[in-house]
Amino acid sequence: MTADLRSGFATAGELAAAIRERRLSAVEAHDLYAARIDRLNPPLNAIVIPNPQARDRAIAADEALARGESWGPLHGVPVTIKDIFDVRGLRNTAGYAPARDNVSTSNATVVQRILDAGAVILGKTNVPLLCYDWQCVSPIFGRTNNPWNLDRTPGGSTGGGAAALAAGLTPLEIGSDAAGSIRIPAHFCGVFGLKPTEHRVSGAGHGELPGAPPRGLRHMVSFGPLARNVADLRLALTLLEGPDGRHSEVPPMPPTAPTREPPAATELRIAWVDALPHGPVSSETATAMRAAAASLEIAGCSLERVAPADFDLHDALELWGEINGFEMGVMTPAPIRLLLRHGTYFGLGRTRWTRGLRGGLALDPRRFVRALAARDEMIAGLEQFLARFDAWMLPVSPTAAFPHMRSGKPLVINGVKVAYTTAVGAYSAPFNLTGNPAVVVPAGQTPDGMPVGVQLVGRRWDDDALLAVADRVSQILGPFQVPPGY
Repeated sequence: MTADLRSGFATAGELAAAIRERRLSAVEAHDLYAARIDRLNPPLNAIVIPNPQARDRAIAADEALARGESWGPLHGVPVTIKDIFDVRGLRNTAGYAPARDNVSTSNATVVQRILDAGAVILGKTNVPLLCYDWQCVSPIFGRTNNPWNLDRTPGGSTGGGAAALAAGLTPLEIGSDAAGSIRIPAHFCGVFGLKPTEHRVSGAGHGELPGAPPRGLRHMVSFGPLARNVADLRLALTLLEGPDGRHSEVPPMPPTAPTREPPAATELRIAWVDALPHGPVSSETATAMRAAAASLEIAGCSLERVAPADFDLHDALELWGEINGFEMGVMTPAPIRLLLRHGTYFGLGRTRWTRGLRGGLALDPRRFVRALAARDEMIAGLEQFLARFDAWMLPVSPTAAFPHMRSGKPLVINGVKVAYTTAVGAYSAPFNLTGNPAVVVPAGQTPDGMPVGVQLVGRRWDDDALLAVADRVSQILGPFQVPPGY
C-alpha cells in the first residue's frame, strides 16, 4: 500500500524517495507533520519535547539537495526519538522529574546515526517514569493516549512513539526495549516494531541522566525502530547497527542488507503457539493468533504448533528480574533500594517476576552469576529450537490495549484476575532475557476495534533473515491500518 505523500501516513522510505526525486521538499515534509502535530497531538500527548531547530534543518536539507549533495538515505525525512536518548540541545528526562531540565550536550549513537543519514528530528516522545512501565504516564508530561481509543493505553515505555506513528505524526520512531518497550506499544497501537538482537545496536547515550552511574544496565536492553512497514524497520536497522567505539559489546557483524526479497510463503517453516503455560491470554488474543496461523497456512507456509522444551515463562521472568534487579540495584541509592525490596514490590504485585527483582536488589553476586548461567542455558535451548524454523510466532502480550489504570493493578483475563506483570509482559520479557531479535507485525483487530499484533522471534544475530520472514508475513496478514479519525 502506498500512501499519499501529504496524508501523514507515507512511510519513511516513500518520503525519502519523494524528497530525493524532488516530488516533495524537506520543508514541505516538515510542515506537513508540524501541522498534524499541532492539530492532533494535544489529545494524544505523544510528542512532548518539540525540536525548535527542525525546520531550519529541513531548509538546510533542501539547500544541500539543490547543490547536488545527499546527506544519506533519510535526507530530509522527519523522525521522532524516545525521550530517553540524548539529542544535543534538547531535554532528556526519561520521565524523571529531577531531570526535567536536563539538556543533552551530545547525541546518543542512534541519534547521531539517524542524523548522519540525513533525518530531521521533529521532537521527542513521551515515556513513563524512568521508562519502567507498560503504560505511558510521565510525572513531567502526563499521560499519553492510544489513537485507536483515547481511553486506552498506548503501551510503554515507547508509548508516545507508537501513538505518534499510528496517528501519522511521524513516519519513524527510534525506541528501546528492555521488557517489551518497543513491541508492546507496537502491538497496542497497530504498528510495526523491531527489537534487534541484544548488542547489535549501541545504547551509548541512552538513559544517561545526571547522577546516574555510567552503563548501569548491561544486559537485556535493545535499541531499535518502530515504523509502519517492515521495509522501514530494515532501513532503520541498516543505519543504527554496528560498532561505535563507545560500547564495546557491539560486534562487527555482517551488515543488514538494505533491501532483501522476502522468501516465498511455501519456503517458510514457522513454529507457533496461541498461549504458553503460566501465560494466560485473552480469548480475543488467542482467536487472533489462530486466525493469523490459518492465513499463513492458506498462503502455503508450513506451520507447527510447538514451543521449545522447558521454555518456562515463570522461570524466564524470575531470571529477568534477578539480572535487572542486580544491575538496577548497583546504581540505586541504598535507602531507595531497601524500600523497593521490602516495601512496594514496584507497584507490580507479588509474582515470580517481582520475586526475582527483589532478589536481584539484594546485590548477591553469587545469585547474579547463577542467573546469568541459567540465562545461558535458556539461550542455548531456544537457539536449538529455532534451528528447525525460520521464526517462532506467538503473542506479543496477553491482551490488546487495555483502559488506563493504576500500574500494578491486576488485569481481568477471561474472567480471572491476572497479576500485572504476567498480564502485560509475560510474552515479551523472555526474549530480552535471551537476547533474540523479535518483530511485531499487525494482524488485525479485536471485536471492539483495538489492534492486535503477532510477535515473530528469530535466531540471535540473524535479524536480516527475521526481517525477511516478517516482510512475507506482513504481506499475508495485511498492512498497517489507519486508526478511525486520522
